[in-house]
Amino acid sequence: MGNGSAGLDIFRRGHVARSALQRNHVQVLGEGRETLVLAHGFGTDQTYWREQVAAFSSRYRLVLFDHVGAGRSELSAYSPHRYRSLHGYAVDVLEVLAELEVQQCTFVGHSMSAMVGILAALDQPARFRRLVLLAGSARYLNDVGYVGGLEQADLDQLYALMAANYQAWASGFAPLAMENPERPELAAYFAGTLSAIRPDIALAVARVLYQIDLRAELPRLTLPALVLQTQHDIAVPRQAGEYLAQHLPQARFEIINARGHFPHVAAPDAVNRAILGFMS
Repeated sequence: MGNGSAGLDIFRRGHVARSALQRNHVQVLGEGRETLVLAHGFGTDQTYWREQVAAFSSRYRLVLFDHVGAGRSELSAYSPHRYRSLHGYAVDVLEVLAELEVQQCTFVGHSMSAMVGILAALDQPARFRRLVLLAGSARYLNDVGYVGGLEQADLDQLYALMAANYQAWASGFAPLAMENPERPELAAYFAGTLSAIRPDIALAVARVLYQIDLRAELPRLTLPALVLQTQHDIAVPRQAGEYLAQHLPQARFEIINARGHFPHVAAPDAVNRAILGFMS
């Protein structure tokens, strides 16, 4: 993958006539001077930030959006070429920020969007003040001296299950990822947004996400970053989160009192406290 502006230039095609705000169903809430961008992860949409909206809208300007292919984004804007890597999603973020004339924002990225935020900030650092990386991983595959949590055989099986019966896979995966069995409504929520994604798009995004290796990019990000992780996350082992924090020059690592891959939904108060503490 390319570095900096040159790395993203080849993805800046195909959406010239579309407003990024319409394409990504952007919503701007709150009236604060500082801008907080809330970027959702794979299988979800901007509604997953509702607890953060309730907590932060009185003091910050909030920008929410749906990645193309998710939520209420314009499905006609999906292109396998543009979104063949996370760089395409990073360009979308930058186009949204440009249309809104955002500079020096705090970017909160969950899961996939943690890495999307890093790529966007490397390309146009002036638009970012700091990043909160929630349940993010630079590489999901294990490697020599590196624990990502998965082997290629695991991913091949995952892709096969998604391709064979996507709805059944989504229903089975949701409770494993949410990891709050005493609150089945949370798993049902994730299963619902996961199932709403067009299966071919979901499989394509999964292949892009789970095959990433952005470890070489990490030392280039000189902005302050907070790496947040739960006590147990089936998608991102603690070692992957620690690696992320250790290889970002200005990062700190924090374990929050929560389980699962979606603490902003399952334990919003803990996530909100961590974000506010970092911003102050």
